[in-house]
Amino acid sequence: MVQTSSGPHFVTLGMFIVDEFAFADEDGRPTGKIAAPQIGGGGTYAAIGARIWLQPQQIGMIVDRGHDFPQNIQESLDHFGPEMWHFRDQTCGTTRALNSYKGDHRDFEYLTPRIRITPKDLDGTRIARPTTLHFICSPTRALSIISEVEEIEGWNPRMIYEPIPYRCVPDELPSLVKAMSSIFVLSPNAEEALALLSVSEEPSIENIERAAQRFIDIGVGKAGDGFVIIRSGPLGAYVLSRAKGGQWIEAYWTDAQKDKVVDVTGAGNSFLGGLAAGLRFTSDVYEGMFFPYISLTMLLNVRI
Repeated sequence: MVQTSSGPHFVTLGMFIVDEFAFADEDGRPTGKIAAPQIGGGGTYAAIGARIWLQPQQIGMIVDRGHDFPQNIQESLDHFGPEMWHFRDQTCGTTRALNSYKGDHRDFEYLTPRIRITPKDLDGTRIARPTTLHFICSPTRALSIISEVEEIEGWNPRMIYEPIPYRCVPDELPSLVKAMSSIFVLSPNAEEALALLSVSEEPSIENIERAAQRFIDIGVGKAGDGFVIIRSGPLGAYVLSRAKGGQWIEAYWTDAQKDKVVDVTGAGNSFLGGLAAGLRFTSDVYEGMFFPYISLTMLLNVRI
C-alpha cells in the first residue's frame, strides 16, 4: 500500500538536457543534415508523457537552468504548464549533450558537467514527497536514491526505475538485485534487460519472457509484489508479476508503419511517465498499460 502523500502525484529525478545533434553516413562522412538544439533528458520526456493525463501541478521535475538557457526551450516548457517545472538558476551553462548519428547508430555524450538530482533536492519545494517517483540511472546509483528515500520519515512512494542504457552491464546486476526489493516497477528495454543478464542473443519473445521471469524470481517489490515491464519496440511490451503472470501488450506502431513515426526520441521515457499517470486512475498496472501507450503514440507523432 502506498502511503498518501501531500506532494504531487508524479516526480522524476531525471536531468533536463539540451540535446545537440551531428549526422554522418555509415562511413562517417557528414550528411549535411542540421537539427536545432532541442528539449532532452529522459526525465523531461517522462514528465511530458505524464502531462498528457495529469494537470501540471500534479507533476514535478527540477530543471537546472544555466545562463545560456534557450528562450525557445523555455517557452516550450512553459507551454506544458510552468507549474510542473521547478527551475534552479545556475551560474554555469545548462547541461548539454551531443547525439551523434552514424547511419542509424546513435552515440551519446555529455558536453558539459552533469548536475545530478537526488530525493533530498526535493525537500522544501512544491514537488517534495510525490506519490510516485521515477528515476533513470545505474543500478549502483539507484541504491543511493533508494537509501535517501528511506531516510525520509513517512514517505513511501511507488518507485519506477528505468536503468540507464550504458550501465546495463553484467557488473551492475548485483546492485540491481539489491535494489529490486524496493522498486514497484522495473522497466528496462529488451536489449538492456538481456545485457544485464549476460544474454548475447537478439531480443525475441522467448528470451524477453525468460528475462522478465528471472527478475521476478529474484524479487521485485517489498513483498515480491512488484512488476517487470520490458519495453520491446515493435514486439510491444511484456508485463509480468507473480500475482497475475505475464501479458504481452502489442505495439501500436509496427515496422510496416514506421513511416508514420515522426521522432522516437524519449519514447521509452514518455511510456513510463504515462504509466505513472495511469496509476493515479487505477491501481492495476495491467489496466494502467492503456495510459503509456497513448502517451507514447502521441509523442511519436510530434517533435518537441
